[in-house]
Amino acid sequence: MGKTIAEKILSSHAGRDLKAGDFAICKIDFTFAQDGTSSIVIDRIKELGIKQLETKFCMVIDHSAPSPSEGVSRVHKKMRSFAKEFNVHLYDIGCGVCHHVIPESGQILPGDLVLGADSHTCTHGALGAFSTGVGSTDLAIALATGKNWFKVPKTVKIIITGKAPKGVFAKDIILYIIKKIGADGVTYKAVEFSGAVIDEMDMDGRFTVCNMVVEMGAKVGFMPRDKKTLNWLKAITPKCEKNNFVEADKDAEYESVLKFDISKLKPLVACPHAVDNVKSIDELKNASLDKSVIGSTNKTFACRVKINEAFLGTCTNGRLNDLLVAASILKARKVAFGVKLIIAPASKAIFLDALKLGLIDIFIKAGAVVVSPGCGSCVGTHNGVPADGEIVISSANRNFKGRMGNPNAFIYLASPATVAASAIKGYIADPREFL
Repeated sequence: MGKTIAEKILSSHAGRDLKAGDFAICKIDFTFAQDGTSSIVIDRIKELGIKQLETKFCMVIDHSAPSPSEGVSRVHKKMRSFAKEFNVHLYDIGCGVCHHVIPESGQILPGDLVLGADSHTCTHGALGAFSTGVGSTDLAIALATGKNWFKVPKTVKIIITGKAPKGVFAKDIILYIIKKIGADGVTYKAVEFSGAVIDEMDMDGRFTVCNMVVEMGAKVGFMPRDKKTLNWLKAITPKCEKNNFVEADKDAEYESVLKFDISKLKPLVACPHAVDNVKSIDELKNASLDKSVIGSTNKTFACRVKINEAFLGTCTNGRLNDLLVAASILKARKVAFGVKLIIAPASKAIFLDALKLGLIDIFIKAGAVVVSPGCGSCVGTHNGVPADGEIVISSANRNFKGRMGNPNAFIYLASPATVAASAIKGYIADPREFL
């Protein structure tokens, strides 16, 4: 019987033949942490008395950048001191989100085994790496030994067919899959994506899809290793060649094979307070809004979900194509009265490209606030924490209670196009009207 991508990568890093369900100690190629997790990593390394790190490591200041408080400033200072002591590369404030600046730097290649102290490390599976999030102490062990233990996950193959209709983007596609599979539908499993839709999808879209596999419980997600991946990597690093690529065998054993036809898909929105509480834009427009839509309240509302804040950015949808789509909708239009539109480019390079293309000018003239490259208000530490009862539509990946800093607010998730359209209308709106 042949092997899946997960089985092949973990086998090569364990130095022995592995199948799903096996346990193994594997050599790690690359590790990273961010300012929400680095402090514990540093503490564990100091406690272990480690003087030299045994695997490649970098840190990124992205979750609270610039610092919003005295406590966070102490963490940033601690990270800078550790980076200097151990000669570790630090992406300081303004560089951007870890899940964009690291692959953007060419440090992750297909077939690599990558650990990040951040749950959305699965994003890097778009490049064909086995990339997964771990806790800070687990990461410190990898730094100290160069290795960590793994249980080889079973793999689910997802085939996406059809042609994306107008107004439907990668974010809508992954929300649809999460709705069908459920928030815990593939817990501790690997996911291999394939099909005509994936073949046509650009790299920005592939990063978006892989970013959110953890929201259905997956350990890791993989995209096809094709010319798009190779060309994307060749543009940033000379290290990538076809022989880096790992593909599943034709006779690989999958736990299941799921097929989704998205030909009739409509723009989707994940309603509070769960990522798999997904409804179409038509459902939000045409039905009274009950508890399943608004969240924890028992009230029934009239049609239209009025918003107080719109947020565009994050490791899910802060890339250049996301900003381009939003700008095409916002151009020569104004953000609705009473709505805060906050935009955070995913990296400094994206910010500069957006400047050159005139996108920042469009955003500011529309009434948006553009903040420093980074996570922005996604994790709720700064840059737009909502007030009690406020409703936010966001291009982020999570809408749990308190995710954006206030457990009494309501977060809806959607594509950048839907976020931009909603900012103009003042309520959750159909982007197809503007496209």
